[in-house]
Amino acid sequence: MTEIQIEGSDIYLRYARESDLDEYFTFIQDPEMNILTGSQRVFTRDEIAAWISKISIVHCGRTDFMIILKETNELLGEVVLNEIDSINRSANIRIGIQGAEHRGKGYGTVAMIEMLRYGFNTLKLHRIHLGVYTFNPRAIHVYEKIGFTKEGLQRDALYLDGKYHDMITMAILEDEFRSLHEPIR
Repeated sequence: MTEIQIEGSDIYLRYARESDLDEYFTFIQDPEMNILTGSQRVFTRDEIAAWISKISIVHCGRTDFMIILKETNELLGEVVLNEIDSINRSANIRIGIQGAEHRGKGYGTVAMIEMLRYGFNTLKLHRIHLGVYTFNPRAIHVYEKIGFTKEGLQRDALYLDGKYHDMITMAILEDEFRSLHEPIR
């Protein structure tokens, strides 16, 4: 398999490696990241090792990239295109950034833009969508800044800490992305 590496300003994206196990296991257990993404499951180290093995190879229905800080080669998180539908040329995108010290520094924005570029240019997608919980205004702001448009609201989509939370659905189309960002490479 050819190793793909996508360069951003301060970060790069690459496939998972077995050597990522310790950092990825720590990432998956980040309590704030789990709240922001609605993740409520606890994973064992063996489950994470099996998952890394699975996502380190190309799949037709998903593309998982690790977000790596160029300066230190530290794993900051992941950005994923999943539910890839080649007939309708659409996919879902999700992202997670580990640690409060890495959030709010623009790494997620760069990773999202690079993954969108990959989806629209390499995978020839037309529409990329996501879901974001209403209690995550920072992410909503970033997605809107990138060019995502709010399309709807899924009421009571997440039950967390004894309370239901709504999820906003958002999407960006290839021509919207191209008009807002530098030309597709």
